[in-house]
Amino acid sequence: MSTLPLLAGIRERMMNLSERQRVIAQNIANSETPGYKTRDVAEPNFAAMVGGSGMVARPKVELTAAMKRLGAVQPVGAGIVLDKDITETKPDGNNVTLEDQLLKLGQVQADFTAMTSLYRKQQLMLKTALGRGGGG
Repeated sequence: MSTLPLLAGIRERMMNLSERQRVIAQNIANSETPGYKTRDVAEPNFAAMVGGSGMVARPKVELTAAMKRLGAVQPVGAGIVLDKDITETKPDGNNVTLEDQLLKLGQVQADFTAMTSLYRKQQLMLKTALGRGGGG
């Protein structure tokens, strides 16, 4: 039996949030590393999560040698991108702001809680539909 699209979407989003939490922790750990650039995780394609085609694909950018000489850094890892929502850059080139990272961690926690609630409600609906109780 294949996984229901809604459950698959919830699972994918929870995995995305887990990866985002890991990347934010890495940003915090490198908050004093000279030249470190804040990273984030790209949002999943919602259309693909609910079984759509996701007709518009996110472009992939490959850095040229000239771009690298100018200081551009290619992020490592699937879906990891340089964070665009930075508020300041230190004189050493590091742009990690602990306050911003803590706010993002709070958002990850809230989103994960919402996904957990959706998952529980979906399971309850399935149990009710199958006549296994839980519909009270």
